Amino acid sequence: MPGYSRRVIALILPGVYAPQEDTELLTESLRAEAPAPGSQVLDVGTGSGALALEAARHGAEVTAVDVSRRAVWTVRANAWLSRLPVRIRRGNLFGPVRGRTFDLILANPPYVPAPDARHGPRGRSRAWDAGRDGRLLLDRICRDAPALLRPGGVLLIVHSALSDPDRTLRLLRTAGLKASVVRRRRIPFGPVLRSREDWLRRRGLLEPAARMEELVVVRAERTY
Repeated sequence: MPGYSRRVIALILPGVYAPQEDTELLTESLRAEAPAPGSQVLDVGTGSGALALEAARHGAEVTAVDVSRRAVWTVRANAWLSRLPVRIRRGNLFGPVRGRTFDLILANPPYVPAPDARHGPRGRSRAWDAGRDGRLLLDRICRDAPALLRPGGVLLIVHSALSDPDRTLRLLRTAGLKASVVRRRRIPFGPVLRSREDWLRRRGLLEPAARMEELVVVRAERTY
């Protein structure tokens, strides 16, 4: 969604995930949460930093994490150009913030099922490929994020309906969180899904006549 990406950030280095419809949908949920000034926000798998910068505009104290060096450089540049304070860390998911807790955690992880998942995603595909079931990182986030939430803290995750939102809800509820789908949006297939249509249909993940993908935002709250 080129217009959206230009509106949100100034710079995207090659190989860094650019804001798309999933970013926009999660941004809408972030704005609905309206993080209070000074609240602690974590954007895990930050990519270009679009979500981290949006949280910083609310006055939140934001930490952005990504495993990609180019993503880290991109967020640093965009934070500087936007004159917004964002603490940026390079690392795998929650490793760089071990021992900390947050009022809000944002996650737009890779979630596209991938036919060849034997050796894990490489290069640019790390931004979208997520194993044969699309849950390579989703399950880890559902397992590890609840412990990082403060009482009353909220986790917002966006992913495709192809990667089993019901499982996301079950895992988060099992961890003691109050979880529900708060946003849905149907979008035309992008280039990656178009290239995998036949494989996804053979696996039963796509209906024969389906031409749209559904995105969902799951909201999970620690109520104790």
